[in-house]
Amino acid sequence: MASVPAHARSAPDRLLAVLGAFDLEHPALCLTDISRRAGLSLSTAHRLVAALTEWGALERDDAGLYHVGLRLWELAALAPRGLALRQVALPYLEDLYEATHENVQLAVRDGPEVVYIEWLSGRSAVGVHIRVGARWPLHATGVGLALLAHSDAGFQEGYCGGPLAAFTPYTVTDPARLRRMLAEVRRTGVAVSSRQVTDDALSVAAPVRGPGGAVVAAVSVVVPQADAQIPVLAPAVRLAARGISRGLGWRPEKGT
Repeated sequence: MASVPAHARSAPDRLLAVLGAFDLEHPALCLTDISRRAGLSLSTAHRLVAALTEWGALERDDAGLYHVGLRLWELAALAPRGLALRQVALPYLEDLYEATHENVQLAVRDGPEVVYIEWLSGRSAVGVHIRVGARWPLHATGVGLALLAHSDAGFQEGYCGGPLAAFTPYTVTDPARLRRMLAEVRRTGVAVSSRQVTDDALSVAAPVRGPGGAVVAAVSVVVPQADAQIPVLAPAVRLAARGISRGLGWRPEKGT
């Protein structure tokens, strides 16, 4: 529920509130639920939902429930960190998957969270709580650690000093330990996250650089923690990240 009264919110704010009513736990909503979750009157929600449905941002199924429409997916595909990045990365992600037959992921940073924009998985790969579009706090995942380690110093310090959510007994929640982990990521070029999200998985990630050298994404492989071979996985992940970076236009300095 928004803290600002509905009548005091602008038309764009109300439209965004309707779209924001949908999330991973609420992918399908009736009009009443949209009204409640968006903090709008039923009549206002009805008017906005009708407009969004006509435009294609929402779709209504036979049961009368609303879902996010394909029109939004088409727009999201235009994001520079979305479709374009995925198109460049996909051949390298496929190579990494063929080399490991484990979960392979591509992610970007959005504020204090990592957002997954591609994911390849096999039937026998370790189970993970990931899907395209999923979000996780930066400190709890391999890709998140790779991205956080190459964020600006002020952001890193603010993040490390903030509350660090725990998902398993192994999730790193100590700021000093997290800072040491980030320094190790920068030193080695890879991030290792062990049992931080689930107690049976380990991920190895590496940063992806854009044309100017700034880190724009991260790629990872997630394997069962019990038989993870980091010395074998790390070079493969670094190679994939380097290939994607070159595909995006990055040219390393000689000797790097």
